[in-house]
Parts: sequence; C-alpha cells; structure tokens
Amino acid sequence: MTIWILFIATMALSLIAAARVKSVYARYNQGSVVSGLKGVEAAALILRRAGIHDVEITHQDGMLGDHYDPMRKRLVLSTENYYGSTPAALGVAAHECGHAIQHQIAYKPLHWRMASVGITTYAGQIVMWLPLLGLFTGLLQPVVAGTILAAAWGVIMLFNLVTLPVEFDASRRAKAILSNMNMVAPGEESIGVSKVLNAAAWTYVAAFVTSLVYFLWHLLPLLTGRDRE
Repeated sequence: MTIWILFIATMALSLIAAARVKSVYARYNQGSVVSGLKGVEAAALILRRAGIHDVEITHQDGMLGDHYDPMRKRLVLSTENYYGSTPAALGVAAHECGHAIQHQIAYKPLHWRMASVGITTYAGQIVMWLPLLGLFTGLLQPVVAGTILAAAWGVIMLFNLVTLPVEFDASRRAKAILSNMNMVAPGEESIGVSKVLNAAAWTYVAAFVTSLVYFLWHLLPLLTGRDRE
C-alpha cells in the first residue's frame, strides 16, 4: 500500500509542476517584447556580451526542449523560442545562455552535474528494470535488491540535488541580464520572464523531492531492519 501512495503522490507532484510550467509559459508566450528581439537574437547578444564566441545557437522542433549542450557547445532552442519575441521566449533563451556562462566560468555545480551524467543514466536503468527482474525471476534477495535500489536512487537524488543550484543560478543570471541589457521592459515583461523561469524551476524541485522520497523508502528499512509495508 505504501509504495502506491508514494507513487501516486510523487506522480501528482510532477504532473502539477509540469502543468504549471505549460500554463505559465502559454500565458507569457504571446505578443512581442518592446525591444522586438527574437530568442535567437537575444541569445546571440548575451553570449557576445559574455565573451562567448564558440557556442552554436540552433533550434529543434518540440515544445520546451530547450537546453545547453556543454559537450558540443551548442545552445538549442525550441523553434518557437528561437523565432519568438515573447517574454517567455526571451526568458528561456536567456536561461540557456546562463548555462553557457556557467560553463565558461567553470561554475562548480554545473561541472559536478556534467561529471555525474553517466552514472546517473545507469542508475536510472537500474531503478527501472531491477524491480521487474526481482518480481519475475526472484533471483535477488530482498536485502540485496533493496541495497542496490537505495544506492541507485541515492545517485539520482544527488544528481537532482546538484541540478537545483545549476538551474536556479541560470535563471537568476537570465533575469539580471535581460533587465540590464534592456531586452525586456520593466513591469509586465519582466514579471512574465520571472514567472516562466520560476515555474520551470519547480519541475526540478519536484524531481529532487521524488528521488529523495524513493531513496529514503529503500534506505530506511535497511537501516532499521524493518520490512516495508
């Protein structure tokens, strides 16, 4: 029973956070900022101001698939944000530029996250497939399976924990840069940027809370010697 309560609660948390992002983004992805800049133009100006000249700015289809790829030094915006000139588009573009700036200045949490991507990917596979393996084969003793799952969820939890300062710092930089460079006007435009970035940040908080809950759920029985409900 407990596992189903945890599953439903964490799933609801993630869905609420995702729905909030889509709702706020849709609200501020309308009209055009006074500066008239498109997302790609804002990104190019921000990178140039920061002295970054080796990052490619490109786009891909798909809503909110925006990201900065530090390995290839590519700043990828969704087509809507690449060509858009809304507060939402500029906020997202500036946020990804924030990651490029973090990379340039060797922001430690970003490098910690980059270094842990590989092991986190393996951990994700473990938490996905190990419960099924144990359920259908019975090859693993409960304590062994619980230990492995606790370790895997611990890795995912730490990755999500490190992600929080990376994302919050990138948003902080984005808000300041857009304001200082007069890309968005004070008032409704600045408020729109803040609300979009703040809503997006809560998706990372939800991911951390989810991974923390599952980590503790697997760890505590090992520490207390009690069976899960």
